[in-house]
Amino acid sequence: MPIPGTKRRTYLEENVAAAEIQLTPDDLRRIEEVAPKGAAAGERYPAQTMDTVDR
Repeated sequence: MPIPGTKRRTYLEENVAAAEIQLTPDDLRRIEEVAPKGAAAGERYPAQTMDTVDR
């Protein structure tokens, strides 16, 4: 899935090209093995840092 939000045209073109990638069932299986759903769950910052976010 392309991730927009860049300053340079080159990176935007790379992001747009990502929409053309076709993942095989084996690709998806391997991704699930190394990064299962929920593996990246949790807060972005430690609790003491969260107080300073969005100030």
